[in-house]
Amino acid sequence: MMKKTYLLIPILLLIILLQACNDKKLIEVVEVPLPTTVEEKPVMGSPDDVRAIEGSFQMEKLPYTYDALAPSISATTLEMHYSKHYLTYTNNLNKAVLGTPLENLTIEEVLAKLDPNDQAIRNNAGGFYNHSMYWKCMRPDSAREASGSLAEAIIRDFGSFGRFTTMFKNEATKHFGSGWVWLIIDRSGKLQVSSTDNQDNPLMRNATMPGTPILALDIWEHSYYLDYQYRRANYIDAFFTLINWKKVQENYESAVKK
Repeated sequence: MMKKTYLLIPILLLIILLQACNDKKLIEVVEVPLPTTVEEKPVMGSPDDVRAIEGSFQMEKLPYTYDALAPSISATTLEMHYSKHYLTYTNNLNKAVLGTPLENLTIEEVLAKLDPNDQAIRNNAGGFYNHSMYWKCMRPDSAREASGSLAEAIIRDFGSFGRFTTMFKNEATKHFGSGWVWLIIDRSGKLQVSSTDNQDNPLMRNATMPGTPILALDIWEHSYYLDYQYRRANYIDAFFTLINWKKVQENYESAVKK
């Protein structure tokens, strides 16, 4: 019995050794890729390369690069917004007005004359005009407040710049669904804050508060969701760090002269 035990021990050790070797081979052939510390940056195009189809309306040139507004608005969001959404509205508008009495009018004239029941022209004319203003209402090195005659008008009609800011942000935050928020000059010459659904704007005949827009904020999800997800209020706060008050001042002066 003792001899058999002595014989079994070497055999068991040999089996264990062979098994360990087999396990080691199995472990050695499994390659686990190590995480890299180098992040690949997405290749961004240039806004200058984006062209609409031939037609009455052409895209406003983006006055900055796609990454110029980061981190408030990322390059990915801005490129998608400009080269996909805005381009589509422009192309669709050119197709919608082709061969109609609206074809040779300005975009402001189209908005004033269009039939609100014509969804193709209404949505695409609004989308073209609204975005064209939105791009120019932002800049990378923004002043934080209005100045000059615009600042005086804001204080006159809202009480203070702070009260205007609160009113505008509240309007943008509470607006349900997709749309736009505006600073406009109403028909009496007073500054007002208003909002519109979808791609409507205050120049259309169906506007509940008609007037001349001088500042536009896009609150469609595609304008902020990649950067802020459901936190629209954060996007609105970020927008106020980007407002091109010089351009808004020009819009104001142009509107009051009409």
